Amino acid sequence: IEMANGFEELTDADEQQQRFIRENQQRLATGKPMIAIDEAFLGALGVGMPETSGVALGLDRLLMWSLQLDRVSRAMSFSPFVSND
Repeated sequence: IEMANGFEELTDADEQQQRFIRENQQRLATGKPMIAIDEAFLGALGVGMPETSGVALGLDRLLMWSLQLDRVSRAMSFSPFVSND
């Protein structure tokens, strides 16, 4: 059972800008509106954000394990999905 996952933050401003541009190109190609590029965020990265990583422990997964539930959705207090049930 996955209780936590590790991650590493992207700290390269040029690479992040290219990813924003590619994402907007994909959005336009699928008929979705573009999202404004966060220039303040890119500026902060450009100043020199240090290498960053971490571990994220999801409360939903911890509850799932402690309550011995068979799926994570049963441990969530709300769902991001709309159900017509």
